[in-house]
Amino acid sequence: MTTRWGILATGRIARSFADNLREVDGAVIAAVGSRSAESAGAFASEYGARAHASYESLVADPDVDVVYIATPHSMHLENARLAFAAGKHVLCEKPLTLNLAEAEAMVAAAREAGLFLMEAMWMACHPVVRAIVEGIGEGRYGEPRQVHADLGFVVPPGASARMVDPALGAGALLDMGIYPLTFAHLVLGEADELAATARVNEHGVDLDVAIAGRHGDAVSALTASMTAVSPRTATIATTTGRIDVPADFHHPAYATWTPTNGEPERIEGLGPLIGSGLGNEAAHVQECLHAGRLESPLVPLGRTLTLIRQMDEVRRQIGVSYASDS
Repeated sequence: MTTRWGILATGRIARSFADNLREVDGAVIAAVGSRSAESAGAFASEYGARAHASYESLVADPDVDVVYIATPHSMHLENARLAFAAGKHVLCEKPLTLNLAEAEAMVAAAREAGLFLMEAMWMACHPVVRAIVEGIGEGRYGEPRQVHADLGFVVPPGASARMVDPALGAGALLDMGIYPLTFAHLVLGEADELAATARVNEHGVDLDVAIAGRHGDAVSALTASMTAVSPRTATIATTTGRIDVPADFHHPAYATWTPTNGEPERIEGLGPLIGSGLGNEAAHVQECLHAGRLESPLVPLGRTLTLIRQMDEVRRQIGVSYASDS
């Protein structure tokens, strides 16, 4: 079956997603939309798609089945509402929105329209991460007691506005920290308690964040950075051994299980890797649409809302706010 994709925005992540779509069976890049006719035209020419000089025109395209939203965080709700009003399913970049109120509004709009919505948390669709989560769920690696996860990189001078402008939701938490938070949730379940600290610049942007979590009988230590070349790895300590996930832990080539007093074993992915892993996310969306699902079993909306609620609490603790919080 063919799924016709519309790409909303033409930035770096949109191009990465489109590159991955080329490797997904049944995926067609039907159209692209931008607020710049020149940008839309260049993107469309590169990927063999129809160009639209506005987002409104893109979502109205009758040859589009599902819209991938790749705009800055602060625009996600507005863009998703456009797509739902036009009868289009949505895959929306992470985080789904800036805060819980916006996320709940987006979920409500999807449900009212009877349309599919998924946050683009590609890590949860990655074959190696899925293998780790499945193995832990089956008790193959003992009971997890600690998770350490880190994601960070140096944001260079002259970076795009979405990385530095608080009006667009800039900050280490929403851009990088969502991955360690999600990983801990996947492995340990929902956090009962989170305690956070951060370094925040004079513009109110969180540059470096550290979060300690309690998940029932387990704990997590999670970090994110916009200023440092961090390890970008994850470790799961269990009652019978340890799982090490190398950099980049959110889309790893493999993981290693080392049982107590045993030899290391390589953990391979559940199924093939499609592209860089964004292809697995797209393929999963297509499977959901073909099955008539309005929600993903790998990235359920309830978990997405829980994690945004947690990020709201972390931001409260570290003193970061956005205009739409009020």
